[in-house]
Amino acid sequence: MNHLSLLSSRDNIIANNAENNRNPRLVYQSVTTAVYQLPLEDKGIKVILDRNSSDEQIIRKLLHEQYVSNFLPSSCRKRRVIDITSFERQPALTFKWDSGITVNDWIHIARIGPRVDLNVRIRAAMAIAKTLSDFHDGGVVYNRLTPENIVLEPVSSDFVATFIDFSGAIIYEEDNRFNVDAQFERQAKILDLKRLGLVLNDLLGGEEGALANLALDDGGGGESGTRSDPDSDRRKRGKHSTGAEGLPLYLASLISTLLKGKDGSTSSELFCYEYASSKDVYLDLKVLVESNSDSCLRKFNKLDGSAIMSQMRLHKGMFYGRQVQMSMLSTLCQLVFSTDKPLLAMVSGPSGAGKSTLANQIKKPFVDKGGYFIRGKFEKADRPDSVLSSALDSFFGKLIEADTTHVHQSTKWNIRDSIGNASGFIPNLQKWLAEEKDNHTEGIPLLPSKKKAAISSIRLKFLFCKIIGAIACKAHPVILFLDDLQWADEMTLDIIRMMMIDPDIHHFLFLGSYRENEVNGSHPLTKKLHDIKEQGTKIVTIKVGQIERECVNTLLSETLCIPPSLCQPLSTVVHNKCCGIILFIWKFLAYLHDEGLLLFSMTHRQWLYDLDKIRLEQIHQDVVLHITKHMIRHVSKRMQMGLKFAACLGPCFDGTVLEMAMKGDNSDAGGVAERAKATLEFCVNNGFFREVGPNRYVWAHDKIQQAAYDLIPLPKRDTFHLFVGSRIFINASPSELKDMIYIVVDNMNIGSKLIESKDQRHDAASLNFQAGEESLQASAFHSAAIFFMTGISFLEDESWETNYSLTIGLYDAASEALVVTGDFSKLSILIEKPLAKARSFEDKLNTYNNLIRSLAASSRYKEGIAMCLDILAQLGEAIPNDITADIYRDEALQVKQLWKGKSMDMLSLPPMTDPKKLAAMQFMNHAVIMTYSFNPMLNPILVFRMVSLSTLHGMTNLSCFAFACYGALLVSEPSCDIEEGHSMGRVATEIMHMLGAREDVESVFRAMASCANISDVRCPELVIFVLKMTPRVCTIVYGFINIYKEPWQACLSKHLEAYESGASVGDIEYAITNLYQRNNTANDCGEKLSTLSQHYEECAKRAFQHNLMTLWRSSVIKHQLILDLMGIEQNAFAPYDSGATEESCFASARQSKEISVCRLICMTRKYLAFFKGDFDTAGAVYELSQEYSIYSIGRQTIILVTMFIDGLIALYLARKHRKEETKWADIGFRMLESMKNWMKHSTWNFSNKCFLLEAEYSFLKEDHKRAIYCYNASIASARDNHFIHEEGLAEEKLAFYLLHERCHKDALDHLYNAKKCYESWGAHALVKNLDKAVAIAASGFS
Repeated sequence: MNHLSLLSSRDNIIANNAENNRNPRLVYQSVTTAVYQLPLEDKGIKVILDRNSSDEQIIRKLLHEQYVSNFLPSSCRKRRVIDITSFERQPALTFKWDSGITVNDWIHIARIGPRVDLNVRIRAAMAIAKTLSDFHDGGVVYNRLTPENIVLEPVSSDFVATFIDFSGAIIYEEDNRFNVDAQFERQAKILDLKRLGLVLNDLLGGEEGALANLALDDGGGGESGTRSDPDSDRRKRGKHSTGAEGLPLYLASLISTLLKGKDGSTSSELFCYEYASSKDVYLDLKVLVESNSDSCLRKFNKLDGSAIMSQMRLHKGMFYGRQVQMSMLSTLCQLVFSTDKPLLAMVSGPSGAGKSTLANQIKKPFVDKGGYFIRGKFEKADRPDSVLSSALDSFFGKLIEADTTHVHQSTKWNIRDSIGNASGFIPNLQKWLAEEKDNHTEGIPLLPSKKKAAISSIRLKFLFCKIIGAIACKAHPVILFLDDLQWADEMTLDIIRMMMIDPDIHHFLFLGSYRENEVNGSHPLTKKLHDIKEQGTKIVTIKVGQIERECVNTLLSETLCIPPSLCQPLSTVVHNKCCGIILFIWKFLAYLHDEGLLLFSMTHRQWLYDLDKIRLEQIHQDVVLHITKHMIRHVSKRMQMGLKFAACLGPCFDGTVLEMAMKGDNSDAGGVAERAKATLEFCVNNGFFREVGPNRYVWAHDKIQQAAYDLIPLPKRDTFHLFVGSRIFINASPSELKDMIYIVVDNMNIGSKLIESKDQRHDAASLNFQAGEESLQASAFHSAAIFFMTGISFLEDESWETNYSLTIGLYDAASEALVVTGDFSKLSILIEKPLAKARSFEDKLNTYNNLIRSLAASSRYKEGIAMCLDILAQLGEAIPNDITADIYRDEALQVKQLWKGKSMDMLSLPPMTDPKKLAAMQFMNHAVIMTYSFNPMLNPILVFRMVSLSTLHGMTNLSCFAFACYGALLVSEPSCDIEEGHSMGRVATEIMHMLGAREDVESVFRAMASCANISDVRCPELVIFVLKMTPRVCTIVYGFINIYKEPWQACLSKHLEAYESGASVGDIEYAITNLYQRNNTANDCGEKLSTLSQHYEECAKRAFQHNLMTLWRSSVIKHQLILDLMGIEQNAFAPYDSGATEESCFASARQSKEISVCRLICMTRKYLAFFKGDFDTAGAVYELSQEYSIYSIGRQTIILVTMFIDGLIALYLARKHRKEETKWADIGFRMLESMKNWMKHSTWNFSNKCFLLEAEYSFLKEDHKRAIYCYNASIASARDNHFIHEEGLAEEKLAFYLLHERCHKDALDHLYNAKKCYESWGAHALVKNLDKAVAIAASGFS
């Protein structure tokens, strides 16, 4: 019922009582007072009907009311007295009539009419408290506060309250004429507050009933007279009931406090808080109106223990303070929708400060806008390397549950395009993608595998980045929130670093949180954040400390349903003791309740507390741990035992596991189930656990778990853990054990010292083996290594005889895991036993394989190559270490004879099945890769042997790589057999395609599975194992072979395809190598420099992201060349290392003897100096570059172009320095001859270069006619074959030749042509140089 209807109802009552509105009408009469209304004049008349008082006394009373009215500020809602007059021959007071309705009438109508909403009544109560507060602020105690003396008037959606009777009002200012003492003033205010309580009780209780009336000895008087209370004689002071069913506790506390006042007593010895002023009452009601808080208006139909304790829990979604931090996060959430670059923010603060809650506040609004929120949490005692995959698995699980396939279809396509079939390490992702099958591997039927092969850590990092990049887009940006990063593992931290610089990741925010008191300057997180900053990523730091005292007061007010003013004393003490840390506050409140210092009074319907005793409480620095321990000590022994079991199950566990742990050999199953259920319910009700799913529980905080764990005496912990693990192991079925394997093994491993019998140690080793394999499948490599190494620790020396299969399996698995994690120091110790005790040389091969991988990863190439040669000798493939010309010739001849006339027939060769030959191919492959840069003379011999093995013993996945390398050797010196080399390249690519399409693919896979140590053939991991050759083969075929036969422009798309292929299977090094080769080839084809600049920058970022430093440096060096050609003064190294330059890079490379880097810098410097016309510098760099000769398996386009530029430099210097003409002319002639030879096989790529070299050579020999012909032929060929930059170069060279011949007009035309070409190329620095030449030519022509 609204305000206006109440008002109209009251007017109807008045109208029915008055026959004539023109005459004064009586609206109120009591024994002592009559009030009339003059409707036409908007006035009222008050007449005192006191026969015992003289007129003079009556006039004094009326004058007092007039004085009080005039004394009060005009802003007060008061009866405005006009004058003292007479009415019907009696003294009277005229006043301005106030529109509205008295509270008494308002309550009456509310009780007999429609129900009035509680919020409306609260607003009316607030108006009354506001007017009383204004009276007190104005120096007046009202002293007659009753429903009859208050007029309510609706204003908009609120009320104003006017007090209309001043007969009992007291002015208490110090200088007033009444000289009221302070004690009387206080008592009078208390009486006002009590009466306010009565009024609010009647008003707010409404039809639900009042709290109660207190017997007030106020002496009567006023228009309302003395309240009638027939039960007052029966009610003892301080024993009155203050309970009203259905009234919110907040209001019950407020009214009950007002009714008690300072002199009110309770049956409790606890602190009975009081209101200091009516203004506090007004403010508390205002808080209730403005906040509209559900917790403040909470009603309890039945007040019992569970209802009361529910208030003491930290409810999900409750949030206090943090406005600044929330503003920062909200801004980031808005930015992620519009910003292309990844964003990073770190939330730091002490334990329990609310970091997680802060981050969770942005989840709903972000998701509502279409964003994806992915959350993971690290635990101190759990496996950190599984957190990221678990977070993504949970995210995709929710997508499956939501059944929004049509909404996320584009996301599915993006993920498939990014990672292909490599989704097995995230089960729910694989399930989600399988909803619509898309077979990407033609011709290869993929059978389910029982055991997955471990993917490499490099590939895993790449896949995580690709998944995030595929999910995040403008329509669906991603926030990845990882909590408690102080416990994160190195690999996850590196993935975060990689995500921040991944050029494919857009609209992405990484949000991390950590405990700042647990992270110092040497912590891995600190170091990684420093690395991220060095990469150029800005980190937004959000500090979360203690919440403000006002927020603590709000928290307590909403929790205890006590008005804020009444909470102030308690909140001040709690804030000081708990340092404003929100979790500490919750636990401290629970502790105070347990100690009886904070109790709910059913009588008064409010919380009471003993403030003095609370002040004396000594709180440990670790509040949560201290208080939780105290709380746990008070529970029953049986419940404590349940907590001990739960503490050993990890941060998150299933209720079934707890039941198994509590189940003894002869225990009644039903009784155990009931005890486990009771334990879980108790822990949830007391805030120890949170239920996060059906029968799934998580500890509310790691400190709470620690407190429960501390119940186990330190000397008995090993025994208890072993007891828990053994119980679950015994009670679990095999299928259940698979899901509980980590809990079983973790507990058993802690008690490992107590496992003595051989059978038990064998079981423990087997369980660790199983846990390690599960970890490998989840790509948790560090955890897998720990399980395998622990399993090995259970083995005795005699296990090599008694349990050989388990023993060799554990050692092989451990060595594999240690290689993946990069723990090479442990690996070097581990391998000693299998190498010494394995039953056969074949059983040692896997150990050798992992050892060599570790040596290659550590750049210990010399040792790795030596070991490969030794193993190959034992496999029957002895290879000489010192290679002579005779050895090279003999090896090359043998291979050539094997392949003579039947290169394409090799496609019909059967698969290789001999295990020794398969192993030999594997170790030769390792050696080829290591010798490429370390021992280039040995490299061709290894390639020859791999080709021979494939020819004589059948094909393997490595055969295509071997044939590609052989083709690269054939096209290079000294053979220069381009046709045969090109044919070998075709064979390599055909074999690569054949492995995915041939009918006997299963036999091929079975043979390769043996070599790859994979038990199941045709599994997805083996497909990846085969397809991994694609980027390697493409690197060789399209980077080293086909460039002699096919247009260079045709190779660009092949390199991009190889990049995508390598990226999808995790061969990141060769994937980015193809990207780098593509950019180099595009540069040599004259791709627009602005586009090329972006490509090199992207390639550099990817290489840096994956720590491929040689590729990174190479890309940055080439990017610097492009920037210089464009005339952009920018240091390409600066985004990665502000102090690095090309010069410092060159100095560092020379010192560390990185020949390839030194050679590349010489090439780019020589290239730039030549194009800018600084031939002396170009010549000097040429001389320097001879220190870094090319001993590689072949040449890329960059080498071929460098030889072309070298020839032009040499021919110019031969003309300029006649004393050294022979030297330079010979160099130029050699380059010309090479170009002529290559031009026989590809006029497209080499004709323009060959013609330009011949033109310059004719210039040197002063053959004018031949020179002019060759210059023009070079220009035409470059134009026809789309080498825009070399067309410009030929135009420029012809122009300078014509200037030499004094043909200035023709020279000027060709300079303009050169300028247009360079402008089209984007080489603005060269255009600027040509402007000078144009000026010279123009002046000569004029």
